[in-house]
Amino acid sequence: MFKDFIQTALLLITGLFPVINPIGSAFIVLSMVPRTSAAERTDLAWRITLNSFAILLVSLVMGAYVLTFFGISIPVLRVAGGMIIAVAGWNLLQKPDEDDGEAAVKAQEVQAARPNASLAAKTFYPLTLPLMVGPGSISVAIALGTSSPQQGLEVAHVLGVVAALAVLSLSIYVCMRSAGTLERWLGAAGTKIVMRLFALITFCIGMQLLWLGLSDLLRSLKLPA
Repeated sequence: MFKDFIQTALLLITGLFPVINPIGSAFIVLSMVPRTSAAERTDLAWRITLNSFAILLVSLVMGAYVLTFFGISIPVLRVAGGMIIAVAGWNLLQKPDEDDGEAAVKAQEVQAARPNASLAAKTFYPLTLPLMVGPGSISVAIALGTSSPQQGLEVAHVLGVVAALAVLSLSIYVCMRSAGTLERWLGAAGTKIVMRLFALITFCIGMQLLWLGLSDLLRSLKLPA
């Protein structure tokens, strides 16, 4: 039982953590809401963590049934998710840098025009979905969910899923809370370099996911000899 628990937890953590990329995603999310206060960032981190937990849980438990209902295969989901992630990463790579003066003026304008309720409304879309937990994470979660034990759910398997989601959610919360501090340590130039690096990683993850889906689709087209 303990072995099944460890295997399930490690499978989900190692499969989802690189795709979620909480460190890079946290920087990207904070770049969408500049100059937020410490209290707003704490509330934002908590809301995004809860939303991410719910999305991943539903994807693991219900994702395969939803795909079956709509007749969508996992390779097609990977292709679609990979395209979205790759485009998002490419757009971030091509996004022009703003100097500190322009960024400060724009941030002040956004902050003045945006009440707290508006920030809360953005926590699910687009800050959680697709920036923190996007199509790639959902497709991986669905794929891992379809590999559940064929004999049915076991206690060790359920506990492993809960433990893995708790670890992933904790990593999202910690990265969201620490991104502001890291941003101050890195400075403007260092933050831009890190953002470009994670944008490249995001693009590569999207291309990898797209290639996996295309490979599965191409294999399915091969006729038996």
